[in-house]
Amino acid sequence: MQPHITLDRSSPVPLYFQVAEQLEHAIVSGTLGAGDRIGNEVAMAADLGLSRPTMRQAIQVLVDKGLLVRKRGVGTQVVQGRVHRPLELTSLFDDLTKAGQQPRTVVLKLELIEPDDQVRAELRLEDHAQVWYLERLRSVGPDPLAHMTNYLPTDVVDLAAVDLGETGLYQAMRRAGVVMRVARQRITARRADAAEARLLGEVEGAPVLTMDRTTYDDAGRAVEYGTHAYRPDRYAFESTLVDR
Repeated sequence: MQPHITLDRSSPVPLYFQVAEQLEHAIVSGTLGAGDRIGNEVAMAADLGLSRPTMRQAIQVLVDKGLLVRKRGVGTQVVQGRVHRPLELTSLFDDLTKAGQQPRTVVLKLELIEPDDQVRAELRLEDHAQVWYLERLRSVGPDPLAHMTNYLPTDVVDLAAVDLGETGLYQAMRRAGVVMRVARQRITARRADAAEARLLGEVEGAPVLTMDRTTYDDAGRAVEYGTHAYRPDRYAFESTLVDR
């Protein structure tokens, strides 16, 4: 399979990069799915009027990014594409669904607990107040994407009454009448511990991308605190920077 590729030979952008960029867009958008094969380098080069080394260079760019893999006797195949997520006040479930993906969620734990000092401070809770503790594993396609832990004050939403395997957390909160207005978020990286690595299909000590977020409603109340870990080969945050 090969998406339509157009080349601007008058552009200063190298031809190999134009090809790689359009193939990457096809993978990220889902036009090319995991396991799909693209045409061989010779045929693609001929179709586009390129030399074989130029075509090979374009393919290598995507191999290096982990989006394509060359298999002897099979050809060049698409690896499960990386999820690109905008820096907005949305949930992973929201973003994946909007992008046409079909997220799968396994609820690992849901219980009422008395939180530690950090969670209590993030949610501005009184001593001995309980919170909902929610732990989930989210996947897209055959591979796990994120290990997610969330804490919510008990009066925000009754999570015991929500099918969190089918419904996103923010979706459930909105249905409960919560108007999420602003969030404080921190993105970092660290190494996965043994349990986390096992869940994400990685080896212990592998790098993971992390996001901590405290979300506030339109009254300024802290309604959710989350700590998530993502596989960096499958996930990226995106933002647009504007000079004002």
